[in-house]
Amino acid sequence: MKIVVLVKQVPDTETNIKVGDKSINEAGVKWIISPYDEFAIEEGIRIREKSGGEVIAVSLGPDRVVEALRTAFAMGADKAVHIKVDQYDTFDSTFTSELIANFVKSENADLVIGGRQSIDTDSSQVVLQIAERLGISHIAMALKLEIDGTKVTATREIEGGTEVVETTTPVAVTAQKGLNEPRYPSLKGIMSAKKKPIKIKKPEDLGVTPSKLEVVSLEPPPPRIAGRKLEAGDANGFAQQLVKALREEAKVI
Repeated sequence: MKIVVLVKQVPDTETNIKVGDKSINEAGVKWIISPYDEFAIEEGIRIREKSGGEVIAVSLGPDRVVEALRTAFAMGADKAVHIKVDQYDTFDSTFTSELIANFVKSENADLVIGGRQSIDTDSSQVVLQIAERLGISHIAMALKLEIDGTKVTATREIEGGTEVVETTTPVAVTAQKGLNEPRYPSLKGIMSAKKKPIKIKKPEDLGVTPSKLEVVSLEPPPPRIAGRKLEAGDANGFAQQLVKALREEAKVI
């Protein structure tokens, strides 16, 4: 079985993000693999360990994403592919999905698996768009995944519970927290990952024209308005003050 796992590099959640005119200021930013993608990498490795085949880690972006691919190698991925886009716009899920879909098609992969969302843009779109472009089934928010030959059975999270779905390969899956517990790279894995080759692809190699989306401006959200404590002698007094504030100050009623 050929498994393609998506590896997105994102700013660490503890990083203090500074916003520029059209992008974040990357100076001093610590970059990590998006946590949900770690579940995807782990699941791909577990499926290969059980059923055989190979795991190909794919990451899109500038030169720094090689670090994320080295981590995927250290965890146990067999191959790594860097789709090199120096001016990568992480908001352009259409461009991203077209590049990766064309790569998956060229590899004739049986399974594409990525995190349920990246923790920077939170779009939850790329894997689903890949499935649509390839005309294959997709399973979102997988909590359990079983593959028997070409048959795929998954337990996925839905609002208020779970559901079990079945389909056949090829299939695209998004991994939810709880699907597995990602392994820590071993020292041996980290050392060997430094020597493994990473294949480089460019958009033109995959038949994709440059991104058509342009970020015009980027700005942080406005500061939150401080709250105000109401004081009254009874519930009726609180209600009167609240209604007055909503009508005259907030102007929402």
